[in-house]
Amino acid sequence: MEILKKQPTSKAPADWFTGDVWWDVVYAGQEPSRARLNLVRFAPCARTDWHSHTLGQTLHIVSGIALIGGRDGRVIEARPGDTVHTPPGEEHWHGAAPDAFMEHLALWEGRGDGGPETTWLEKVTDEQYNGPRTSTC
Repeated sequence: MEILKKQPTSKAPADWFTGDVWWDVVYAGQEPSRARLNLVRFAPCARTDWHSHTLGQTLHIVSGIALIGGRDGRVIEARPGDTVHTPPGEEHWHGAAPDAFMEHLALWEGRGDGGPETTWLEKVTDEQYNGPRTSTC
């Protein structure tokens, strides 16, 4: 058993995000583990670009209100304590609501063969970000 060395907080790249987003890598498994876990902090209105994960992704909302959008135009509002799963290959985006910061834990797996874990796509438009919302409740 060991305490893992903490990596410094990093600003998320503008190529993959809109707005101010920061993350802490909590765990980046070494073979045979393929688990990845980041704590991600979004400023109001900040969001990811459209993307998908080869093996899916699970988000656990820690604080604020998360918005998670899919290609069907629906935007889910998720609150602290909610956990949202996107299946392998599903194109989606996630970010903070307009009026508050949001933090989530992002859990996904590497492929184990060195191939890409995430496929990054185009920016989310303001129209998509402001699409009709539904609550997880």
